[in-house]
Amino acid sequence: MSENISRRSALGVLGGMGTALVGNHPAAEGPQASISAGKDRKVKLVIVGGHPDDPESGCGGTMASFAEMGHEVVALYLTRGEAGIAGKSHDEAAAIRTAECVEACKILKARPTFAGQVDGSTEINATRYDEMRKLLKGEEPDIVLAHWPVDTHRDHRAASFLVYDAWLHLDRKFALYYFEVMSGSQTQNFSPTDYVDITATEDRKRATCFAHKSQNPEGFYAHHDMMNRFRGLESGHKYAEAFVRHVQSRGGLNP
Repeated sequence: MSENISRRSALGVLGGMGTALVGNHPAAEGPQASISAGKDRKVKLVIVGGHPDDPESGCGGTMASFAEMGHEVVALYLTRGEAGIAGKSHDEAAAIRTAECVEACKILKARPTFAGQVDGSTEINATRYDEMRKLLKGEEPDIVLAHWPVDTHRDHRAASFLVYDAWLHLDRKFALYYFEVMSGSQTQNFSPTDYVDITATEDRKRATCFAHKSQNPEGFYAHHDMMNRFRGLESGHKYAEAFVRHVQSRGGLNP
């Protein structure tokens, strides 16, 4: 591939994962080498979630860290959460949850965008594959974070498979990582390869999750708080988010 792609991918992952993407190195190694690259090179991070609140609950601390360093952050929602509010029509729920996405992204300094599928009725077919490929091609991301495919929620699995197919058909031009949500009850068999220290941004992650007022944030954030603390223990920090890097992904932590 071209020198430009190699440079963007390698520096994108090293710099983009910023002050804290540690990989399987001890906590004291790795991040310091990433800081200078992160300051010198700006990257675009795209997080693809099945519903409003998925990017935030899975990656909110990382999103805040990227944005704080001056990188571009995009939350790509597969649906607008149409089936996510009891007693509301799809249109009513979509309007409420879209507004919550906008508010959440303001907190994170991210840009929200939507793929146009419907909560609970997501599809995986040739048309949907093409749509996701075009969306990601248009964004030209350096790094994409997607749902881990072994997940109890169909919409999460759909988002994961659509991103993976786009990655393949775009010649693996962006670094591909997977994130977890509600591990144990939703995400399963998740064994991290990389961690991001979110100790400095956990408060913003919490605030952006609580912006999704229609979703009982006290309940779902309690689960993610335990995850943040556990992943922190694993990686030697107070709070952390965990990721799995596709083994064939460009960039990586040791290009």
